[in-house]
Amino acid sequence: MSADSETQLSHILSSLDDDKAEDIVQIDLRGKSPMGDYMIICSGRSSRQVAAIADKLTMRLKRDLNVLTKVEGKDAGDWVLIDTGDIIVHVFRPEVREFYQLEKMWLPNAQAASTTS
Repeated sequence: MSADSETQLSHILSSLDDDKAEDIVQIDLRGKSPMGDYMIICSGRSSRQVAAIADKLTMRLKRDLNVLTKVEGKDAGDWVLIDTGDIIVHVFRPEVREFYQLEKMWLPNAQAASTTS
């Protein structure tokens, strides 16, 4: 049995913090989208750090919670998507994150304005 979304969320946030991910934003999707319970958006300072954050996160989820993930974009290192089934994690380089502005699509206007300024 896989860990529930709350356990995964706590583990993901801890892993991102340990690996010095920046500007971590947590978006509650419950009742808003069938794609998952939560979306996490964060940044790494370089392509190398983005890939390392993604690698360590997927390794820790498998090792500690027996959660298998789907990963896309790791080779480029600009934007890595990690999908646990319950939680979607986006790890961006800052310029790529600014370009796509995913937070604006998912957060209410006031929150989106406060996270980007």
